[in-house]
Amino acid sequence: MYGLKTEWHFDSAHFLADYHGKCENLHGHRWRVVAYLRTDALGEAGTERDMVMDFGAFKRAVREVCDGLDHTFLVEEGTLAPATVAALEAEGFSLTVLPFRTTAENLARHICDELRARDLPCAQVDVYETPLNCATYVAG
Repeated sequence: MYGLKTEWHFDSAHFLADYHGKCENLHGHRWRVVAYLRTDALGEAGTERDMVMDFGAFKRAVREVCDGLDHTFLVEEGTLAPATVAALEAEGFSLTVLPFRTTAENLARHICDELRARDLPCAQVDVYETPLNCATYVAG
């Protein structure tokens, strides 16, 4: 088994609906994302011969996925009134409405799924919401 690992980060705000504690309030994080690729075989020809894949292409893909979440307000679909969403957008705020609760666990799965949709053999994504607290998603 061969693997690669790279990381990137993004800054965003979110809140957790139906949570009873500090995180039910709007707050932000510098999310640190660590992505892992795994494969049984290395490339056989061309520039990626004897590689899992080009590190530059891997880093670029992780960066692009993270940049899509950077400096946005991550909102779980249906947790804000439509008028609130409209008012925030009218004020020029960038919202990313997601079909899941915006926990570190779900963001790890979402990022892994996005990388796999780009045909990368993503095996795991770690998402740190603080320097010491990390959620992990391992692709099945």
